[in-house]
Order: sequence, then C-alpha cells, then structure tokens
Amino acid sequence: MNILVVDDELIIREGIERTIHKNFPEHRVFQAANPEEAVDLLTNIPIMLVLTDVLMPGMTGLELMEISRKCHAHIKWVVISAYSEFAYAQEAIRLGAKDYLLKPIGKETLVSKIQELTEEISHENERTKETQLLKRNLRFWREGLLARWAAGLDLGGIDLAPITGNYPHFHLVMVRLESDSNRKLEHFIVENVLTELIDTVGKGFVANMDTKSLLGLVTLNHEEGLNPLIEQLRSHLKRYLKIPFQVLYSGRISDVEGVPKQVQQMVKNSASQVYDHYTTGGEHAVNVALQYIHAHYASELSLEKVASVIYLNPVYFSQLFKQKTGKGFKTYVTDIRLDRAMAMLQESELKVSEVAERVGYPDVRHFSQIFRKKTGLTPSEFRAHEACSMACNVQHE
Repeated sequence: MNILVVDDELIIREGIERTIHKNFPEHRVFQAANPEEAVDLLTNIPIMLVLTDVLMPGMTGLELMEISRKCHAHIKWVVISAYSEFAYAQEAIRLGAKDYLLKPIGKETLVSKIQELTEEISHENERTKETQLLKRNLRFWREGLLARWAAGLDLGGIDLAPITGNYPHFHLVMVRLESDSNRKLEHFIVENVLTELIDTVGKGFVANMDTKSLLGLVTLNHEEGLNPLIEQLRSHLKRYLKIPFQVLYSGRISDVEGVPKQVQQMVKNSASQVYDHYTTGGEHAVNVALQYIHAHYASELSLEKVASVIYLNPVYFSQLFKQKTGKGFKTYVTDIRLDRAMAMLQESELKVSEVAERVGYPDVRHFSQIFRKKTGLTPSEFRAHEACSMACNVQHE
C-alpha cells in the first residue's frame, strides 16, 4: 500500500516514515513538504492513505483534502496537527477524515491507526480497485482527446463517437490562469473544483489545455444551471487560488465541429477580460499567517517565509500584518517568543539555555539581550523575581 505523508516539517515526515517502515515494511511511504508536492504524487502514484498536516505553505491540509475528494474519492485521510481547536477537528470529520491526531503523535497511536486503516483498505473489493483504474485511464484518454480536439489538432483517426454520443449538446467553461510558469497546484485546484461543480448541475469532464488554461465540457440537466455553475466556480476559485484567473464560457453547442473555433474565440476574448484577483481578503490571509506563527515560533521564522505560506508578496504581507495586528512582523514574533519564555521560566525548572532554544533562540546570549530589553531583567533575574513574588503572596495569604 502506498502512503503519503504531507507536512512542511522534515523531522515530522521522517519520524512518521520511520515508524511505518519499522512496523509495516510492506507499505511504501512517500513524503511531500507542501501541497504542490502532494498534488504531484497524488496525480502520478496510486496513493491509498494520506496523513496531512493542517497548516502548510500554499494551502491548508483540510483544503487539500476538500479539493481532492472528487478525483481521489477512494483515498483515506488522517489529519495531523499541532492544534486541538474543535473547529479544525470538526471540519476534518465533515470532509471524511478517518481521524484527527495531535502532534507529537505517539508511536503506539500511529501504529494502531495504520493497522486499522490497512485492514479497512484490504477489505475493499479488488474489483472496485480495477474499476477505479479503468475510470482513471478513461479519464486521461478523454481529457487528452478533448485537449487536442479543442486545439484543432489532428486526432489521428480517433472516433469522437464515445464523447459526442454521451454529450450531444454541451457548454464549454474555460479557466485561464495569470502565470508564466507551470502551476501544478493551481491546475489541480481548478480541475477538482470544476469537476465537482459540473457533477452538481449535469455531467461532463475537465481537460488541461496548457500551462495557463483548463477547459470543462458540461451537459446541463437544466439550461438555467449554467449561471449558478459559473458563480460558484468563481467563488470557490477566489477562496482557493492565490493567483489571478479568468472564467470564460460558451453558449450551448450542438455541432462538435465548431469546438476548435469556439475555443479560439474564448482565448481571444480573454485578452480583453479583466482577471479575478485573489480576493479571499487580507484579513483571512493574516489569520492563517498568525496561526502558522503560533505553531512555529520555536523554529526559524522570517517575514519572507511566512509570506510564502500564504502566497503573498512580502512587502504587501508586511503592510497587511501591521494593519491587522498593530505591530510589525518582527516585533510580533519577538513578543510571542518572550511571552512564552516568561511562562516557561515561571512554570518549569528548565535551564535558561533550554528555554531560549524552545522559543526559537539557539544563541542564549542573544536571547538574554532581547529578554532584558523587553523586561529590564535577565532571564535568571526574572525567574528569581517571580519566585520571590510568589513566595511573598503565599506568606500574605
């Protein structure tokens, strides 16, 4: 069985892989440091089980799970997170996750969960797996054929009857991305979102045209379903995509011979159409960044790194961050680290150097300088002062 571990922390990925290899040598484990790598593996390898972190660069693990449901419905998902927040667990369950495990994951817990899901997957009918493979192959053949057909390329004598017979009339829906590079993650998002929406209003499929364009073919159950489809598509893409995009669509088509010309016209129209920009809101982006900072304050954090997590320009992110929090990025991170350090100094007997390392300062001298600048005391003086204050309070009581 192929298992995929998706987490931006290498130590977590490797720890999970070691535990699985030791206890289940028959399984093959793949690692992805971000959703883009995960998408590449999900697309090219028959993955049966995914263990995914919640917050990662690009999109959350829950969003990855949500957009993968349609084209990878057979996959089992387990969400792993540093957050015990009910909202995350509730959303994971709503999306069909088999479990929601908190970091650090105990080896016994992980082994038990893998054993449970291994048995569940092994009980699945082999015929079901064969059917999934046939559907997968048919999907790639059909999409490749549509892409060549729409581009006006020679089909090499392939009969279009299997497509035209099932779709005697249809609309075309095109999504164009403003990008100079091959965006696998964005293509994956568009393909899965559009496929799921098509199935809610009729039947059809989606094909990748090139690095910038995807084309959907949809036969509607009711003609009035086109506008709601387009509205929902724009709404979902504004939520998930971090780059500008366009949505174009055709009228009802009955003559398949006119498809290449119609596609050419849609591409031409895109030149004069305004792009929809990433508009889920700066506030949402900063909220995701704050969650990431609170989960990773002990590791190396930079403005550029956190901006990359939410796919925003660092300068723009810096402005949004200060508007939302009232503090500069560096000041905010420092305050979180020192607040946590003060709590550790009060509540534990850890050495100052251990406290420093646990809050993201491997250089204890640097930590002491920053700590003194904020509190007016060295870490040792602060601990002694707090211990004395507590003792005095006890005596007064």
